Amino acid sequence: MNALHQTWEKLIEEKIEKKQQKDPYRPMLHIAPPVGWLNDPNGLCQYQGVYHAFYQFAPFQAEGGLKFWGHCTSQDLLHWEYQGVPLMPDEPYDCHGAYSGSALIEEDTMYLFYTGNIKFSGDYDYITTGRENNTILAVSQDGSTVAEKELLMTNQDYPKDLTRHVRDPKVWKKDDTYYMVQGARTTENQGVVLLFTSKDKRNWTYLRRYKKEGGYGYMWECPDVYEIDGLTVLSVSPQGMKQEGLHYANCYQSGTFFLEGDFHVAEIAGEFRELDRGFDFYAPQSFLADDGRRIQIGWMGMPDVEEHQNKTVADGWQNMLTIPRELSIRDGILCQNPVRELEDWWNQIFFFEGNYYGKMEPCCEWKLTIEKEVSITLAEGLVLRYQESEGIFWMEFTDHELGGGRTIRGSEIKALSSMRILIDVSSVEVFLNDGTDVFTTRFYPKKEQYTVNISGNVKGIYCWHL
Repeated sequence: MNALHQTWEKLIEEKIEKKQQKDPYRPMLHIAPPVGWLNDPNGLCQYQGVYHAFYQFAPFQAEGGLKFWGHCTSQDLLHWEYQGVPLMPDEPYDCHGAYSGSALIEEDTMYLFYTGNIKFSGDYDYITTGRENNTILAVSQDGSTVAEKELLMTNQDYPKDLTRHVRDPKVWKKDDTYYMVQGARTTENQGVVLLFTSKDKRNWTYLRRYKKEGGYGYMWECPDVYEIDGLTVLSVSPQGMKQEGLHYANCYQSGTFFLEGDFHVAEIAGEFRELDRGFDFYAPQSFLADDGRRIQIGWMGMPDVEEHQNKTVADGWQNMLTIPRELSIRDGILCQNPVRELEDWWNQIFFFEGNYYGKMEPCCEWKLTIEKEVSITLAEGLVLRYQESEGIFWMEFTDHELGGGRTIRGSEIKALSSMRILIDVSSVEVFLNDGTDVFTTRFYPKKEQYTVNISGNVKGIYCWHL
């Protein structure tokens, strides 16, 4: 631990100690920063039986700033304990930010791969000049402190037709070989994913790239490659996609392609499918749990969106991560559902049928079986509605203040048979048709606004925890 690391550590501790305790919108089950700004999930893993989640963390300002890695641990994927800031921008090759990356667990060692950001002052476009993105390895022997760092690659080691934007390494091992994917932007302004190989985790060789012609954005961030139910998934977060009807309505997108054949030589098969159609979802990352589940967590936020306001800024913090989601494939579609631990945690259950109106707990879940149509109003101003004759599911804020400037999102759905709505104080995650489609948003009810109004031919279960 160098002197700069110690200085940062002391300043962050002082910032947390000075934080006011007023926190009306702090979640019960979701990861949120103790202070400051949170974005991408990083280094997701299970290490010695404990779940670890790191995240992009700007501790000194709720509006963002210099990026560190915050750290949380959990025994059940629901209740997370803040563990400090093990990864800091404290070396010349990461001095302007410890950017996103991943974790690889081998025996008793945690290997953290991440992007070290350097941004020069001057007259630069910061695309082809003016910045460096370095690939760095940090090693931890205990899962909470970094014992050593090593610079692995610089922009000089990446293919020559790329801009300075190469970042977000995701690393895994298959057989006796290590693999890494990174997101990149070419000089032709096309988003691509780079694939590297290594035999020792430190010396990497560029193998090939994944790309898709025709309107898929100028930069692909936060790539992930994994096998599930016999298929290979390529997950990316493109920047620069244009809206097409109800599709791609957010500033940036997150979604998946399938790879056809062995990932060493595979090409992208089929079209891009959005992972979440709501307002607040970006930069997801997945990991393989010890029990074989593929679990994904995303950032419940969106970069570069000025019209969305988060009321937690007034309390000194901003943004959250999604509930961990189990991934599966059904009928050729990647499905997401809350981890099964959530169902076991609820200890209060109320059954109803038909229309329903009443108060609800700030942290609760609604499980609905639906026939043809339904309309649900949460907190007097967030409407979730579907009519089979129209074939579109809508998430709409009719209360501008409740949504902090969020408006309306929709998705074409031929039939809606089931819905799960997870509410956690200032967030809503909606899972349709057993996770085939998902909508995520932040919202900010007043204390007396935690109400629900359901109409339609439905049967439901209301769940909460005492």
